[in-house]
Amino acid sequence: MLENSQSTGIKSWPRDDRPREKLLRKGPGALTNSELVAILLRTGVTGASAIDLARQIVEKFGSFRNMSHTDMREWKEIKGLGPAKLAQIMAALEIGRRFREDEAMILKQKIASAQDIIEILMPQLRDLKTEVSRVVYLNSDNRIIEISDAAQGTVNHAMPIIREIFHAALQKYAAAIICIHNHPSGNTTPSGEDKTFTTELTAAGKLMGIKVLDHIIIGSDTFYSFANDGRLG
Repeated sequence: MLENSQSTGIKSWPRDDRPREKLLRKGPGALTNSELVAILLRTGVTGASAIDLARQIVEKFGSFRNMSHTDMREWKEIKGLGPAKLAQIMAALEIGRRFREDEAMILKQKIASAQDIIEILMPQLRDLKTEVSRVVYLNSDNRIIEISDAAQGTVNHAMPIIREIFHAALQKYAAAIICIHNHPSGNTTPSGEDKTFTTELTAAGKLMGIKVLDHIIIGSDTFYSFANDGRLG
């Protein structure tokens, strides 16, 4: 039945085969990616049902992660995907991303290792096309006070200003910080600038009485930790 949907609308399918009814009967885990997207789309277009359109989307991008980091021009190539349907998909993807972020924040409020902060920030930074630097401010018990953007730059360069980082740390009464940024290339090998920044950051932290616990570089599903590599200070 599913394979013949191009000529048959979803409303004519057996009730148990329809994505929405299937979700309510069996739960969301029983649905394919295409069926989940079809529920978001709600309706199809002339000559194609919602499930047909959803299949095109899933086949084009391959994964929900790819969907969330794709240029709008590629979405516009899909016939029948207007602003309303696209907005529904974008909203659902963002809800999923924020849910993972919130879940990680609740479970990992106390930072004991680089992996703890990676679980929070990896989903946000790994697919960005430009370098973005963030600072994690922690109290004396290594619990997160705040995570803030430190700098944004071009694909190849984003050097936070150390003075501003520690000025913010003093304002937040932070006892320690962790700096983290992404490498859009996916290669987590520290650059010369990364090494210089880490050395200067650590020295400033000692002078200010604020611990620099780590400087982390995020790549594509991998990361590099200066602390883990014994290269802090």
